[in-house]
Amino acid sequence: MKKYLIVIEPTQTGFSAYSPDLPGCVSTGRTREEVELSMREAIAFHLAGLREEGEPVPEPHTYSAYVELPA
Repeated sequence: MKKYLIVIEPTQTGFSAYSPDLPGCVSTGRTREEVELSMREAIAFHLAGLREEGEPVPEPHTYSAYVELPA
């Protein structure tokens, strides 16, 4: 099983998401839960398309971290 990082950002109408490891793979949703589910489906679809076209499936390589600074 591979784990791909997704970045979720609030928008004026809900949320959008993308994966830095999979350029062009994006999704939207009205709630955070909706965009996470939609992004899971988008990633599965994206990877299936790459395989079908004989393209290599990128390995996950990005990660996230928080940096704390004094207020």
